[in-house]
Amino acid sequence: AAMQPLSLEHKLHHLRQIFAAMDSVLVAYSGGIDSTVVLKVAYDQLGDSVVGVTAISPTFPAVELDSATRVAKEIGARHELVQTDQLKISAFTENDANRCFHCKTDLYQLLGKLRETHATAVIVDGTNLDDLGDDRPGIKAAREWGVRSPLVEANLSKAEIRSLAKDLGLSNWDKPAAACLSSRIPRGITITREKLSRVELAEEVLFAEGFRHCRVRDHGEIARIEVSQDELIRILEGERGTRISRRVKELGFRFVTLDLEGYRPGGVSIDPPRPAK
Repeated sequence: AAMQPLSLEHKLHHLRQIFAAMDSVLVAYSGGIDSTVVLKVAYDQLGDSVVGVTAISPTFPAVELDSATRVAKEIGARHELVQTDQLKISAFTENDANRCFHCKTDLYQLLGKLRETHATAVIVDGTNLDDLGDDRPGIKAAREWGVRSPLVEANLSKAEIRSLAKDLGLSNWDKPAAACLSSRIPRGITITREKLSRVELAEEVLFAEGFRHCRVRDHGEIARIEVSQDELIRILEGERGTRISRRVKELGFRFVTLDLEGYRPGGVSIDPPRPAK
């Protein structure tokens, strides 16, 4: 007979066993749904032998830090903030296809140093099954540093993790996916503090207008706004579009455009169009 697919209950049980076999754990914790589930389940198993570590840097939006701190408090887990600055790494600011590899290498080196004070700690991240399908340089860095991905080990997909987060009573179970601010700047364009800050402030304009799934992509003089398909129409209601445009221009963009395809992850790693022959 064909094997029955494992129930979510089984997978959660497996995840708990993975942590139960560890002595202490450092969680690379961003406040996103994946690393939150990791922190929660690890904490339920091991209590204060678990520390969530969040790296604060110019690429990490302030609004994400606030929510990460709040959710860690709700869980009750220890939460440490460490400062880092990827903008000091020229291989990162060059913004090529390996950007995430350099950033994660920086993060895992930092966690490795922290680990010396928790000698028995295993470093874990929030990588899930769905992440493995993509070409993810950050995952390569995790492998090189011996970082474990318990959600992958327990065979959990993104949808299952959301469902678990809801069952576990986590307040951020339906939180839209976040990504580091550098992902708003097209590949090959140098990343600077000014660009990151401008994008962050532009997105705050959209949050203030009530948009949840949004990105502002930086194309030099042009700000390209992506919101989810069902919110496209809202941007143009009444004075809203004009108001958003005015505020985003005040940040130094000359043109403010709305992308008709709507929000999509990885929206700037698009290769430039080839000139017509």
